[in-house]
Amino acid sequence: MQLKYKMVALGLLPLLLAVAAVCLVVLEQSQRLGEQQARLLEHSILGSKKTELRNYVEMGVSAIQPLYGSGRDDEDTKAKVLALLASLNFGSDGYFFVYDQHGRNLMHPRQPELVGRDLWQLTDGTGLLVIQALLGSAREGDGFQRYGWQKPSSGQMAEKLAYVTQLQRWGWVLGTGLYLDDVDAALAQVRHDVAAGIRTTLLASAGVALVAVLLVFAGGLTLNVSEHRLADRKLKQLTQRLITSQEEERSRLSRELHDGISQLLVSIKFQFELASRELGAGKSNAGETLREGTQRLAAAIGEIRRISHDLHPSLLDTLGLPAALGQLVEEFRQRSGLDVDYRQTLDDSPAGGDMDVALFRIVQEALTNIERHAAARRVVIDLQRRGRWICLTVHDDGRGFDTGQVERLSGGIGLRNIRERVELFGGRCAIQSGPGGTTLDVVLLRSDLPADEESPT
Repeated sequence: MQLKYKMVALGLLPLLLAVAAVCLVVLEQSQRLGEQQARLLEHSILGSKKTELRNYVEMGVSAIQPLYGSGRDDEDTKAKVLALLASLNFGSDGYFFVYDQHGRNLMHPRQPELVGRDLWQLTDGTGLLVIQALLGSAREGDGFQRYGWQKPSSGQMAEKLAYVTQLQRWGWVLGTGLYLDDVDAALAQVRHDVAAGIRTTLLASAGVALVAVLLVFAGGLTLNVSEHRLADRKLKQLTQRLITSQEEERSRLSRELHDGISQLLVSIKFQFELASRELGAGKSNAGETLREGTQRLAAAIGEIRRISHDLHPSLLDTLGLPAALGQLVEEFRQRSGLDVDYRQTLDDSPAGGDMDVALFRIVQEALTNIERHAAARRVVIDLQRRGRWICLTVHDDGRGFDTGQVERLSGGIGLRNIRERVELFGGRCAIQSGPGGTTLDVVLLRSDLPADEESPT
């Protein structure tokens, strides 16, 4: 993707995100209002149905009051009461039912096959013990109960709201109910209307967003060509700097291999050839020659280990960053003779992978600059964890330098490498230098650590 298109995309993304956020807010608010409207409608309909059911039951009780209130408890009177209740109907699916306290059905005009059956363990589709729930509502609750029951007119299971009351003298429970499929239909219609309104709003928002996107895209294509060229030139400079850094690293490695390892290996070869000739001649100093060759071989192995450590310290993978920095500091102390104070509090922190490598390279680059240019006598390295932040400070008491002048005259590759490594992880880097010394401060965020502290100042 060309730079101008990237810039256009940079202008479009915030706009699209803003439109998407507005649409999400509208969608959420509309859905919330729709659900509130549906709940209010459901509450209103259920309230009217409860009133209607209570009136039906009171009507049924009034109809049987002459028989029930006569005080007669014979079977003939009970049979007349059941027959009277069975004859009372309202609507296509309205009827009365009667159960005794043990869950046995005494009267059911629409499902006569249930009469006389023990329905104590009868459950609906949700696992509710229907008869037990009805008896419990009549005995302890307000008399209302929702459950699933077969609708007589359709033969299908439907949700039903019942109201029951007790005929205590006979131990009966009298009740009736209304099916709630009309409530479900009304709620479905409300939700459908809300969804249609949401779709209309979203389509209108999409139209506005499309017009805005076209305007931004047209404006983005007219960006100044000089800015485009400037961005390309900076990209080329960055590429050249990367190539230069790679070539410098390759040259350094080539010099170390040629001047160090290669010379040692040639010397070891000559030493072993000399020992072979001395052994063939039976000279007594052949053993001493072999020992010298072995010592030079050990030096070559150590040099290879040092080069390997410079390329990628193995301690980073095995013991972690604190141990790897400790070894680096010890080698620097022995090589330079400087007094190095190394402090760290990361021993209990998990390994950080690429971030640990970046911190190691930053310290390595800083120590290299100190050894070459600072003329310092003492170095302080402080590596601390503050919550999710890793704070690194490298200070020396050398002669200091002008950071701006160094970057202008010499390219400041080392300093740029440090800044680019920090920027790669979204951290912060500050370099302060003067006649009294140089201080490098680096702050990196570790997302895998617990956030128990705020960002360091």
